[in-house]
Amino acid sequence: MNARIRAILIICGVVLIDRLTKMWIQARVSQWDLHPVIPGFFNIVHTENPGAAFGALADWQSNLRPLVLIGISVVVIAIIAGMLFRSAKSTASMSVLMQTGLAFVFGGAVGNLWDRLFRGTVTDFLQFFFGSYEYPSFNAADSAIFVGAALLLIDLWMNRRKQEPRGLGEKLVGQ
Repeated sequence: MNARIRAILIICGVVLIDRLTKMWIQARVSQWDLHPVIPGFFNIVHTENPGAAFGALADWQSNLRPLVLIGISVVVIAIIAGMLFRSAKSTASMSVLMQTGLAFVFGGAVGNLWDRLFRGTVTDFLQFFFGSYEYPSFNAADSAIFVGAALLLIDLWMNRRKQEPRGLGEKLVGQ
């Protein structure tokens, strides 16, 4: 399958899953309701996050907050779009893992940007606990961004050996 088509399908799939899950939560779960799935470990909740990931900037009382968050999202999306959809020759040299990771991050960023533009907040609904620690609530778009970032790190780790420069000692010995 063509790399661009695969990326577009992943992006569309992430955005579709994100929109459908958020619409379902908004329609069926009242804000701050708690539905235990695995008691003490995983709950379905409904929170509206006006800030960034994990509630960062949620307490920032400024009219600039939405503009800053939307602006950052647009810049990230533009950079990733440039990487994913540049010339066919450049895209062909990119690993499938990297293309997939970028597509997941792109789709997640679009999903959360949609909420910011049309609702002013991002709907979060997945809540996990690890012992007494409550992990901040998140959504499908956040999950896609996390998976995409993990794939990019794996790709970076796998390809570092291929691109590692020879050490200074090896260079001197080899000359």
